[in-house]
Amino acid sequence: MITYIVRRLLAATGLLVIVSAITFSIFYLVPRLAGATPETLATRYVGRAATEETVKLTAERLGFYDPIAVQYWNWAKGVVVGAEYDYGSGVESCPAPCLGYSFITKQPVWPELLDRIPVTLSLAAGASLLWLLAGVATGVLSALKRGSIFDRGAMIIALAGVSLPIFFTGLLSLAIFSYQLGWTLPGGSYTPFTENPVVWSQSLILPWITLAFLFSAQYARLTRAGMLETMNEDFIRTARAKGLPERTVVVRHGLRGALTPILTIFGLDVGLLLGGAVLTEKTFSLPGLGKYAVDGIVANDLPKILGVTLVAAVFIILANLVVDLLYAVIDPRVRNQ
Repeated sequence: MITYIVRRLLAATGLLVIVSAITFSIFYLVPRLAGATPETLATRYVGRAATEETVKLTAERLGFYDPIAVQYWNWAKGVVVGAEYDYGSGVESCPAPCLGYSFITKQPVWPELLDRIPVTLSLAAGASLLWLLAGVATGVLSALKRGSIFDRGAMIIALAGVSLPIFFTGLLSLAIFSYQLGWTLPGGSYTPFTENPVVWSQSLILPWITLAFLFSAQYARLTRAGMLETMNEDFIRTARAKGLPERTVVVRHGLRGALTPILTIFGLDVGLLLGGAVLTEKTFSLPGLGKYAVDGIVANDLPKILGVTLVAAVFIILANLVVDLLYAVIDPRVRNQ
């Protein structure tokens, strides 16, 4: 078990280095290969209204005239130990971890990301708990009652949940439950959990339900398919022949065997959401990582986009690492390999 954990930790570390190199290449190397000049890259840091002299000076100070390997080394070193940016009249410091420095807002990216991570984390945690419980429970009941009215109705609702986009269900739910009925707080309001847990949950209940409706539909369909396959296995008939209660057969044997694909996509979905639920945060005007990235795109502020991309990659890698470790708990064959 310890060897398995060490291997996964080393693999996650190596993958993080590879992802950082790929991310750097997307933002710096690929544009150069497509014909972009150092001045063109510098415009992404100073905004659209900068003068030609400012753009050229920024390109020199950011090292865009250096070889690409030197640029990556300086960038990676800045992430670990911090970086400094010379404006001529003074030096701006970007403490570690320096995921970028916005030349438009004159602020490091990492502190701004720290202010927005709790919003995205709250949204992902509540929604993932709702869709996991609702989706798995619906899928299990649909599999046990195959062909019944409940099964067909649940699958129709699941199909609707997968088909309807979040910006449609989000705006519709806001119009009905917030502005017409007044049951929930309108979009744009967020209160930290440490200040008032009740208001915190009230401000997020509608985004939670809306986001969970989209994902729980997928989990219900996948759980149903897995349970139908697992419940026909020989070990299920053996467990019933031994006289085990039906609840034990379903939960400890049937559901456990169908959890592996559920766990896989759950890790991916949570990792992606922690990197920013762009549509949900934009629909409900939540100041999370997704909205922060959209604001960076609109303002042509490359460091913000790069910082969110790196944070999202870290969350996805960590989520997959947790999933790999949970595999060893669910499936004993993984521990023995």
